Amino acid sequence: MSMIDNLRAVVRPRPRRTAPTYDATAGDQTSSAVVDCAVYLDGKRAGAKCSPREAARQVRAARETDAGSFSWIGLHEPTEAEFEGIAQRFGLHPLAVEDAVHAHQRPKVERYDDVLFAVFKTIRYVEHDALTPTSEVIETGELMVFVGADFVITVRHGGHSSLTQLRRRLESDGGGELLAKGPSAVLHAIADQVVDQYLLVADRLQADVDDIEFDVFANKGGRGADVGRVYQLKREVLEFKRAVTPLLRPMQQLSEPGQRLVDPDIRKYFRDVADHLTRVVEQVHGFDELLNSLLQANLAQVSVAQNEDMRKITAWAAIFAVSTMVTGVYGMNFDYMPELHSKYGYPIVMACIGVLCVGMYRGFRRNGWL
Repeated sequence: MSMIDNLRAVVRPRPRRTAPTYDATAGDQTSSAVVDCAVYLDGKRAGAKCSPREAARQVRAARETDAGSFSWIGLHEPTEAEFEGIAQRFGLHPLAVEDAVHAHQRPKVERYDDVLFAVFKTIRYVEHDALTPTSEVIETGELMVFVGADFVITVRHGGHSSLTQLRRRLESDGGGELLAKGPSAVLHAIADQVVDQYLLVADRLQADVDDIEFDVFANKGGRGADVGRVYQLKREVLEFKRAVTPLLRPMQQLSEPGQRLVDPDIRKYFRDVADHLTRVVEQVHGFDELLNSLLQANLAQVSVAQNEDMRKITAWAAIFAVSTMVTGVYGMNFDYMPELHSKYGYPIVMACIGVLCVGMYRGFRRNGWL
């Protein structure tokens, strides 16, 4: 049985650990899920890509002289078997490991002993020529980050939001000073990149919402926009809302004192991330409320248009009812009826029918029924 299966079999309280222990001599299977793995000494990358076992060994040796050394292991959609060895080597909690492997988690930041576990929903805007009732506007992925005293482990799910460019930027001359702050600097950089992408997607969604708003109130015979398009965009906005709203409070908490794994100099940067995230949350809530109003306005327009159709039908039915009533009276087979034998009876009756119908038509037009 795997480590996760053992956890499911029996769950008992675990004693608090002071620090995760590494087994640098344990066997290490090369995992195809490892995208990059490196050790950083004083903010600089030490050597080329290495295995997680080698990274743990180098950090353990370097920490005797450099307290700021740490390793950064990046994985993409690892299986349970691929991740189990890394999880054991760095002392990751089984519950967090299960979340990282199986994904589909709610955005959050949790603490397991001396390890922070953060879950981010990554968002990508899907380009489209025109919004349809089946258009996919938002594509989501997941990004999990384990932050310890001397390691960072990132696990990505989904085909977008790669961290390669972010790693290169941090490793550049301008980013070395930030990496010298330790693993919490990497966590901030990842959170900042994710939230910046939220801002870009929110701006693109604004254009889609504006298009829908224009269509709803455009002159289309009172029919408004296709309700399917409005509802589809609302579903996409709801998916965006689920990704950003739960993350606001954890970002605020990371900027507060008392977070032992967050460098004091990095906290102010988390405040900036929280401010940007607040803006996104407000925008998304605004989109949701506006789309609710547009959906109701569109349905009201359809209802009004149907009422107008019924008024027109009723008006024409009333006009024809007059002629039907008169001809019905004179269609009765009685021997003694007025005007039956009159020379001008037929033209007089037809003229009366015409005058009544024209009078009713003008009356209905004057009152807006026709």
